[in-house]
Amino acid sequence: MSIENYRPDFLLAAAYQLTAESLKRHQIHAVLVDLDNTLTAWNNPDGTQEMRDWLAEMKATNIKVVVVSNNNHERVKHAVEQFDVPFISRAMKPFDYGIKKAIKLVDEQPEQVIMVGDQLMTDIRAAKRAGIRSVLVKPLVESDAWNTKFNRARERRVWRKLIEKHGEPEWQNTI
Repeated sequence: MSIENYRPDFLLAAAYQLTAESLKRHQIHAVLVDLDNTLTAWNNPDGTQEMRDWLAEMKATNIKVVVVSNNNHERVKHAVEQFDVPFISRAMKPFDYGIKKAIKLVDEQPEQVIMVGDQLMTDIRAAKRAGIRSVLVKPLVESDAWNTKFNRARERRVWRKLIEKHGEPEWQNTI
């Protein structure tokens, strides 16, 4: 296992810090975004006004957004249908299956797509496997669903190795 397979390209406090201007500066035309604890808090599927504003900005500036989640179809559909955002459920992250499906859906080249998520072990690893850039964000809430707690323990070990090799991470305000 190469530790580089888990190293995000960018670190932001929240997905909402991605602006249309910064994405365009990096020639990014599509954002693939994890659902739970990235786009919405895992225990609040209705989202926030901040999230709605971000989605509206992306839509107004022709930046495509696709939710890529490991959750089941019904759970993801229920969470995103009110926002009119396409989604890939059962994405099988850390494998690149869902990412590649989403890239095909947005009809963009991999270098024009970025993955945003709150987990090194699933979101960032899947992005690396698919050959696209990645943004790690801080989880929206401290608590996790039961099935994420295992990944968080592994993630802490990976973080220690990344810090050992590259130093303390620098969280940015934009990409």
